[in-house]
Amino acid sequence: MNQKIKKISLILLLISSQLFSQEKWTLNDCVAYAIDHNLQLNDFKYNSQSNKETRNQSVRSLLPTINATGDYNIRFGRSVDPNNNGIVNTDFFSNNYSLEFRMDLFKGFQKINTIKLSKLLYNANKQETLQQKYLLAFRVMSAFYDILFYEGLTEISIEQQSLSQANYDFVNRQIELGMKAGADLYEAESRLLADKLKVTQSKNQLNAAKLKLIQEMNLEDAVDISIISEESNWVNELDISNEKSDSIFSKAMTFMPIIEAKELRVKAAKKQVAVSRGGLFPTLSLYGGYGTGYFQTLTNANGETIPFKDQFRDNTFKFVGISLNIPITNGWASHSKIKQQKITLLREENNLQLQEQELFKTINELVLKYKSLVVEYEQSTQKVKAQLLSFETAQKKHEKGLISSLELYTSKNLLGNAQNENLQVKLLLEVNKKTLDFYKGLPIFNINN
Repeated sequence: MNQKIKKISLILLLISSQLFSQEKWTLNDCVAYAIDHNLQLNDFKYNSQSNKETRNQSVRSLLPTINATGDYNIRFGRSVDPNNNGIVNTDFFSNNYSLEFRMDLFKGFQKINTIKLSKLLYNANKQETLQQKYLLAFRVMSAFYDILFYEGLTEISIEQQSLSQANYDFVNRQIELGMKAGADLYEAESRLLADKLKVTQSKNQLNAAKLKLIQEMNLEDAVDISIISEESNWVNELDISNEKSDSIFSKAMTFMPIIEAKELRVKAAKKQVAVSRGGLFPTLSLYGGYGTGYFQTLTNANGETIPFKDQFRDNTFKFVGISLNIPITNGWASHSKIKQQKITLLREENNLQLQEQELFKTINELVLKYKSLVVEYEQSTQKVKAQLLSFETAQKKHEKGLISSLELYTSKNLLGNAQNENLQVKLLLEVNKKTLDFYKGLPIFNINN
């Protein structure tokens, strides 16, 4: 029975793996799946839920505190009768019940500022969670384009192998016709084997890139993944003059989650200073209550203990009052706390400035890289065209015996290197452009705020 279960589980695992590998994943599909299944994001969600409850509780703290108490006492030997404060030597018991409330009327605005503080921290955490989603999306995008690169590299390697195979077949025919020596075949075979090795290496790199994407997506029970690149006309939109660091930075400052989170934490630090200052003010509270009790020593004219029901009704009492607490000194602890919170405020302001500097630095580097990649892409594209013409010419010359196999192989390698370089620059440029579009506020990822 256990063997059957194991076989069925293995079959289901293989089927699920094949389904994952057959399904075509777009970049948005990969990002959406990764966000829904990332375990690190769960931790941020839990922090957000905790901060939300803290915010709600800070609002509920404005409500009065109500407590109900009850006790049952048995006294032995010489004791004070709680009914009349007289000294008695008999054992007796008593019950006391009370319902009390207390509400702060004024507490240096601490509760109001705490509510505002908790709301700021909650919103800051939401923005930090969104920032983590974007960071995950960029990691997924990087892994996605790595796969595209190694797929292209594999295709180029296979094309190079096919050219070497054609050359090998040509040399073999030439030998059969007695037009070439046998040593030429060894050289052609060596080139062919070298290209086959490159194909194997490219496929291994492709598999490693797929594994990285699977891990970033947390795609369980998957050993392979097939992706599809969404067609776009980004090549026709390349314009160096439109990319300016200052304008992109100004736009990014209006919506970047990490910047908004830092700004909220600065505001929260200011509120925390206000909360600490509230500890220097007097506290005014309203309190009141209702109580009753039962005493075994309370008797009627006949010396009989008055029944519980009658005592519960007759012994009731009510009270209401106002208390004022004026802080005079507590070892300078309140002033020290204010100073510490002011230092925290300075630290948060500094963190905000550091984040703004880092954002501008990142955008500036992206713009400079974009401009250089545009030039490199145009030049590498022309280089591929030139190398292709050069190789086609060399191939015709080799067929006529005008150049050696080594010269043909050198021309073929130059073509392959040019194609690899062009592919790499193209994908780097596309990633760079998408990243800049993100900082411009364009929706390159379908991520819910």
